[in-house]
Amino acid sequence: MNRFKVGDHVSWNSEAGRVSGTIIKVHTADTQYKGHTRRASAQEPQYEIKSDKTDHIAMHKPGALTKLD
Repeated sequence: MNRFKVGDHVSWNSEAGRVSGTIIKVHTADTQYKGHTRRASAQEPQYEIKSDKTDHIAMHKPGALTKLD
């Protein structure tokens, strides 16, 4: 499984196409996000990512992300 850290530049698919951003937080315990509980653990973290083009914050599992150089 891919492991990422704060500061990594990543991309993911969204409704608007491919988006890129920087990881700003790694969640290793369940957390509330936009009114929903997001399941996370040390083995299956959730990554909070700030979009490069907007101030939008997204949250994704590692399988949805691709690390960029």
